[in-house]
This record gives sequence, structure tokens and C-alpha cells, in this order.
Amino acid sequence: MDKTILVVDDVPDNIRILKSVLEKGNYSVRAATSGEKALKLANTSPQPNIILLDIMMPEMDGFEVCRRLKCEPETAHIPVIFISAKDDTDDQSKGFDLGAVDYITKPFSPAIVLRRVATHLSLTRLAEVDSLALSAIRMLGVAGHYNDTDTGSHIWRMAEYCKLLAKAVGWEYENYNLLELAAPLHDTGKIGIPDAVLKAPRPLAEDEWVVMKKHSEIGHEILSMSSNPVFQLGAEVAKSHHERWDGTGYPEGLAGEDIPQCARIVAICDVFDALTMERPYKEAWSIEDALSEIKNNAGSHFDPHLVDTFLGLESEIKEIYSKWSLKDENSIE
Repeated sequence: MDKTILVVDDVPDNIRILKSVLEKGNYSVRAATSGEKALKLANTSPQPNIILLDIMMPEMDGFEVCRRLKCEPETAHIPVIFISAKDDTDDQSKGFDLGAVDYITKPFSPAIVLRRVATHLSLTRLAEVDSLALSAIRMLGVAGHYNDTDTGSHIWRMAEYCKLLAKAVGWEYENYNLLELAAPLHDTGKIGIPDAVLKAPRPLAEDEWVVMKKHSEIGHEILSMSSNPVFQLGAEVAKSHHERWDGTGYPEGLAGEDIPQCARIVAICDVFDALTMERPYKEAWSIEDALSEIKNNAGSHFDPHLVDTFLGLESEIKEIYSKWSLKDENSIE
């Protein structure tokens, strides 16, 4: 798809020169000779992918045009590059303060203009991909619990507990933030479990448990389709979060440190949060009672070293719980 560049300059010759340069880069070019025209074209479909903006213009200078663009939600996302004969450091700083992504001084090099434009269009594309990936992560997290009995903010609150615990046991910044994104994907595989099993209003029969346990492998299979680190970590968590420290879990009966640490962290945080939630079949446990239950299962269900660390985070856990409880209350009102 062709990218559209809006060139704004009150001197027609300057527009002509820039138009010639940009068209060599296979860009579609639109032009405005005033600030008012620029604002109108920025809101006209198709919107420009980037704006090259002169500063010294009559009536409304480039700084004011940029300020207005960045104040409007419809145009705030469009990258602005100033191209100006004003080469004073203060002018450049003002341009960046107003939200511009770059500043090119006149006379300009055509090659530099093309490279700067290509760079910022590439960065915009990366931001769009990041936004798309985050949306996909959120949707998969919700999908995994759509027909389940989990309610409210369970998966997001649980994910924040996971981040807290991972950070406390020494994970690096990038990794504990990845875990916060991956943890809500742990039950993605429940998409493949029949409602008759997933929503059974009674204890499951032995053959039904066989079906239910398959959700961990289904989730792993789905998430492993992506090479993205979030989905790769999510696949590991999905497969192993029902393993138990004593080896009695599923699907592989792993024990101790053979269970990936990410799954051991999610196991603690998932069970803890589930205990503190009200469900159709139970009252919500107090934080203190839930922590006591986690402690009682250290060395059997849970990694005892991780449990010790988790218990030492009680004040931070309460802060997270209170924050999400308030969000849930506000969403109901």
C-alpha cells in the first residue's frame, strides 16, 4: 500500500522540490500552503502517514500547526517532521517538545529526507504491530476463560501477582514483564474443552477429567504456533502450570525444578487469586486464609522456595488486590 506524505510549506517551489524527492521514494504526496489547509488535509481520508512541516509560515506557523495536530485525538498519532531554515537549537527543542519526531534543516539532502521518512514510517509500523500483538494477547486471555467460571479481573490481577513474584526472585526487567503478558494465556486451551465438561455443575467423572486435562496441551499447541517470545513463554506456562512440585500433576508428571519456573510462579498466583475470588460454588477467601492455604501446600503442590518469597510479599499483594477490586467496583457502577 502506498504511503501518503503531507508536505506543508507556504512557498510553492519548496513543495515542488520535496514532492519530486518523495515521489522518487514511491510515496504519494499531498500539499498544503498554509496551516489551516494542513489541518484540514490531516483530517481528510486517507489521512497522511507522515507530515513534513515548515515552520516559518504567515498567519499560523508550523509550531502552532503541530500543537493543534497533537491536541486532536484524530491526528495526534501522525508523525510530524519539521523541515525548516531555522537551525537554532532552541527552535529544534521547541519542535520536539511539541511532539515532532524529527527536525531537518534547510537546505536539505534529498537522501537524508528519504531515509528519515522511511525510518519514522518503519517505527510507526512497529508500534502498530506491538499494539496488534497486545490486543491478540488480551483476546486470547479472555477467550481461554470465556466459558469458564472465572469472573471479573482474575487473569489480569493474577498476571500482576506473577510479575511481582518473578521480580522478587530475581528475574530481569524484560523477562518479568514478558511473564505478566504471558500469564493470562495459561488457560487458552480451554477453548478446546466441551461445555458439557467445562461447565459441569458437579464433580467431574474420571473420563471427564481426562478430557479437562487436555487443555494444557491444547493451549501449548495453539501458542507454540508463534515464535513471538510472549507466546513462546505463554505456551510453556499453558503446558506446565498444572504440574505439581511432588510430581503428581499433569500433563507430564514433572517434579521439582524440572517444572519450568514460569509455570511454578503461575501455579501459585493462579490458585491464590482463585481462592480470593467469589465463585457460584464458594465464598471468597480472605487474603490471610488464601496465603495460609498456599503455605500449607508448599512442597506438595507448590515450589517451597517460591512460596516463602510469595508469603513475604503480603503487603504488595494486598495493594494489587485492592487496586483491582476498586477497578471491578467502578466497572459495575
